[in-house]
Amino acid sequence: VQLQASGGGLVQAGGSLRLSCAASGRTISTNEMGWFRQAPGKEREFVVRISSSGTITYYSDSVKGRFTVSRDNAKNTVYLQMNSLKPEDTAVYYCNADRGYYGYYWGQGTQVTVSS
Repeated sequence: VQLQASGGGLVQAGGSLRLSCAASGRTISTNEMGWFRQAPGKEREFVVRISSSGTITYYSDSVKGRFTVSRDNAKNTVYLQMNSLKPEDTAVYYCNADRGYYGYYWGQGTQVTVSS
């Protein structure tokens, strides 16, 4: 599976962005998917995960109420709607697919920069 994240950019504080994670090579409809982010000089941190069906989600406290994850298994794509963005949301955002025992597929990241 190849994962391609897109949709990042520069936005002012309070603004919104929608990230996409498109998968190719095989279906991800049976995989739990996640979004992580890594700010400069910091470790990669968990943002959100979504079950294979899309019915169960789990958010980090730092984004709860502002970010919404969704998926379209017919399009083999996962989305991250980010509202009320803050400068501390600035990071490279990555998506991953849970392979269970075998670990994770990771995509290349997309840069999100929030100016104050």
